[in-house]
Order: sequence, then C-alpha cells, then structure tokens
Amino acid sequence: MKRPADKGLLVVLEGVDGAGKSTQIRGLAERLATAGMPHVISREPTDGPHGRRLRESATRGRLPPAEELETFLADRRQHVAELILPSLADGKVVVLDRYYFSTAAYQGARGFDWEDILRRNEAFAPEPDVVFWLELPPTVSQERIGIRGEAVNDFERLDALRAVADIYAQLAGRYSFFHRLDARRTAEELLEEMWQSIQSRRAFCGVN
Repeated sequence: MKRPADKGLLVVLEGVDGAGKSTQIRGLAERLATAGMPHVISREPTDGPHGRRLRESATRGRLPPAEELETFLADRRQHVAELILPSLADGKVVVLDRYYFSTAAYQGARGFDWEDILRRNEAFAPEPDVVFWLELPPTVSQERIGIRGEAVNDFERLDALRAVADIYAQLAGRYSFFHRLDARRTAEELLEEMWQSIQSRRAFCGVN
C-alpha cells in the first residue's frame, strides 16, 4: 500500500533468529530518544490476540499452514490499523521487529507462493521507508541460537533457514528500500550504519 502523505518514517528490521534484531532495535530506540524524535517500537507477531496465538504455536505446535498464514494476516491488519498508520500520521518514527517480509520468507519456505503473500499484504500494509535485512548464514544462526540455550523449532531447522535466506535475497533484489547488512559485523558498526541511513531518510521525509 502506498503511504498517504505524512511526516512519519517506517523502519523495519528483518532477519533470521540470532541475527541481532533485538539488540539493534534497543540501540535505535536509545538514539531516537536521545535525539528527541517521537517514535514507536513494535514487533510482529504482535502482543494482540492473533499474535499471541502465533507465538504460542511456535512452541506448542504450529498451526495448519493455511490457518497460520491467515492468522499472520489478521494480526498485521490489526497492527496496521491500530498502531502503524496512526503513528505515521502523527509524524512518528515507527521501528518494527519484522513485518510482512518475514511472512513472505517464512511462509514461502513452508511452500506458499511468497509473491502472492507480498501482494496480499501490500493491499493494506503501508510500504516501509527502509528495511534493514540483517543477513546471517543459516549455520551461524543455529550456532547463535544454541549459545542462547534455545531449542531449535520448526522455524530454526537448517533446511528451513536456507529456504528463508534464499527468499530474503530475492526480496533484497526486488525492493530499492531493502538495505542488506552483514549481521556478523559488530553491533556498534551495524547500529551506526542504520542510524546514518535513518538520519538521511528523516531529512528527506521531513521528520522533526
């Protein structure tokens, strides 16, 4: 969905588990606060009813494929209507931990047509100003997950991660707003590059 005229900025972080999205989002939140820029930090799946159902299913057993996809869409529709669009209209910087690109990558790896998933989402979800894809080799993702002591679930199997990475790579070639970053770099280097990119887009979009 093309955005209505506003002064907000929509920033998305994407990547497999272990890529460091949470660390970078905390860093961006601190910089936005220090700069006095009104902002909102959120994530998908959300903490709403549809998002909670998805999070529970990741550990208790995945939903049937079609039902899982529809639940992702329902969660996102609510997120867009209740938080993302109102925040952008208020001129805020909205930073998301995952967006519809994750759905395309992960559900595409499950066998769905990821291009159709994009079309369905882009019918109602606003296009981001920038997507930071923290690219991480699947084997490194598994190593980092292991270091955190988490069990490997369906989303974290090596074959699934490779399929997800392949779709992310195709997305990066499809969208000019995709910014590909090597997640093996230091957290400080990644944060600085993202912050500079946000600053340049902030000036272009007129965010105060």
